[in-house]
Order: sequence, then C-alpha cells, then structure tokens
Amino acid sequence: MRIVRLANFVAPRSGGLRTAMRALGEGYLAAGHEPVLVVPGPRDADEYTSQGRVVTLRAPLVPFSGGYRVLVNAPRLASVLGDLAPDRLEVSDRTTLRWTGAWARRHGVPSVMVSHESVVGLLSIGWLGRSRFGRFAGRRLAWPTARLADTLNTRTAKYYDTVLCTTHWAAAEFERLGVPNLARVPLGVDLDLFHPRLHSPAVRDRYADPGQILIVHCGRLSVEKRPDRSIDALAALIAAGVPASLVVVGDGPQRRRLHRRAARLPVRFTGFVHDRSALAALLASADVVVAPGPVETFGLAALEALACGTPVVVSGSSALPEVVGEAGVAVTGENFGAGVREVLGWPTAQRRAAARARAEEFGWPAAVAGFLKAHRLATEVPREGQP
Repeated sequence: MRIVRLANFVAPRSGGLRTAMRALGEGYLAAGHEPVLVVPGPRDADEYTSQGRVVTLRAPLVPFSGGYRVLVNAPRLASVLGDLAPDRLEVSDRTTLRWTGAWARRHGVPSVMVSHESVVGLLSIGWLGRSRFGRFAGRRLAWPTARLADTLNTRTAKYYDTVLCTTHWAAAEFERLGVPNLARVPLGVDLDLFHPRLHSPAVRDRYADPGQILIVHCGRLSVEKRPDRSIDALAALIAAGVPASLVVVGDGPQRRRLHRRAARLPVRFTGFVHDRSALAALLASADVVVAPGPVETFGLAALEALACGTPVVVSGSSALPEVVGEAGVAVTGENFGAGVREVLGWPTAQRRAAARARAEEFGWPAAVAGFLKAHRLATEVPREGQP
C-alpha cells in the first residue's frame, strides 16, 4: 500500500518530528508498504531514501519561526496528491494541512491525522500565540484559548477517519469533546543507537570539569520549549553550592537571548548536532537531562536520554511524566533545579538502570505496528535486530 505522509515544520535542523518521520517511514518500508513523505523546503526535490520516497515542495519561510517552512500552496499540493494516488494518507499537521482530510474523503482515501502538538499549548505560549496575528485574533474574536482550540480540534476530527495521539495527555483535548475516532500509539526510540554503553569519560571531560555535575538540555531553542528554564536551573544549583555545568543542544530563534542569559554561567551551546551517535554519547555521559517544555505531547529527546541510561527532569504540565514514569522527576512550576537535585539523590546505578528499563518499553517496531493498525494495514514489522 502506498502511504503518503504530509508534514510541515520539518527542517534539516528540526528534531523530534523529523526523527519520527524517518523511523516510521523505515518501518513502513520494512513492512512491505510504499511510504512517500511530502515536506516543505527551499526548492523542489524528489529522492529515494532509507525511509522511502521523499518529495520536497518549495515553500516560504514562516516569519519568526527560526527556519520552518509551511506547505501553503494548496492547489499545488492537491495536484501532487492526485499524481501520487495514495492508498492511505497520514498528515502530521493538524492546522494548516487540515483541508487534506476533506480531500482524502472526496477521493475515497482512508486518512489519519497524527497529533504531534497541543493546539491549546501553541495558542497560549507558542510563537503563533505571541505573534501579531495571534494577539490581533485574540482581541477581535474575544474567544478563550480553550474555545478556539475546541473549534479547531472538532473540525480536525471531522475531516479524518482517525485521529492518532501519542500519549493520553495529547488525547485529552479530543476526549473531552467526545471525539469517537481516536487512536493512541506511543512513539519509539532507537534502542541500539541510544544505549548506556556509550557513556564516555572523554565526553564528560569535554563538557564538565572534574567533580561537576553534567546537565544536558536537548531541544529546539524556541519559546514553547522553555529552554530558559534549564539555564535558570543551573543558576539555582550553583547558587546552592552544587558544582554543575550545562550543555544546550539545539538551535532556534531563542539562541541569542539564551546566550545573554547564560553569559556568566558554565553553559556550552553546541548548536544542532547532526551526528546522532555523538548526540547519543553526550546523553549517555550526562548525569541528568532537563526537558522543561510545558506543552510537549511526547518528548522524543527525553526518551532518547532514558535509552542512554540518563534520568530526565520534566515539566509536570506536559505529557512527559507519562513517558518517563518512575525514571525521572516531574516539576510543577519553575524550580527545575530542585528536580535535578532530587534525581542526583538517587543511587547512580539504580537511576541509570531505571532509565534504560523505561525506554525499553518504547521500541520503534511496536510504534510502527501501532501506526499501521491505525491505517488498518498489515502490522507485521521485523523486530529490532532482525533483517
């Protein structure tokens, strides 16, 4: 079956969504299907990759987004969809691409919309909610954020055969509307690439002085991810007499502001790390990872840290407490420094074993099988390590 997948906000320096798209595509291909991914980019392209065919359509940059592009030319995308003739349609954008659900219904194509973000969260703290458009819309419409989100979510669920959420937290805003066509399938992690065996004293020495606690923040440097909380956590730890250093992995529109905030602190900014093995070694060598985003619907970077045997301190208002379970600490409010100190109070071997054990519940084969089941397709996927 040809599974055509549409995704906005996928860029060379994007993280979780790009990782998920690649892993799912590779899984669909391994299961004998024909995945085709359509994404925006600076120029048109059409290539065959490890995740199947990838079609890039020239699209404009989104202002103030730090490099994201969006497929806004609906007539052209509709033409491309007609040429691709999908047997299934999978859409990873519940706002700007919502119209594709109606297209699929008109053409008799079963469709799945994957909810990778919280509409309530993005409207309240994301770049859209803080933009001039967001403020104008809020004044003109005088709608509470929840009501606007409910309207968008109701219409989205109406257009697609299945709405797929990756956590109970993500599904909640649909469940309270009584949406009947919900499926819940967790994402996964590469348990071979991200592994505790990559723990390296040499990596630790590169980023932390002897006796220092090594903390890592891994994620896009944008307002909805709240990377400032990780820097504030480091400042609080140092003020409390805890020797620590912080490595900030990622890039985005907040980078300059964060550099200024961290000017007098032991913080290293690596930018986006393209080498996944190097990223895995850093995560495995850290003492703790901080994932402070308050509206994360899953949190792949946190799961990758767990797979490396490193516990995670997360925002209690997000889906991450559901993902990390007992292998991390959920913080209410802003005091992530206290969360780090709590994790450091656990015996090292115990916390590292608990982190890895939790991650082993989230392999990609199970995620791929779940997605294929949502598509009502064959779900036989090779287990990790099998050809």
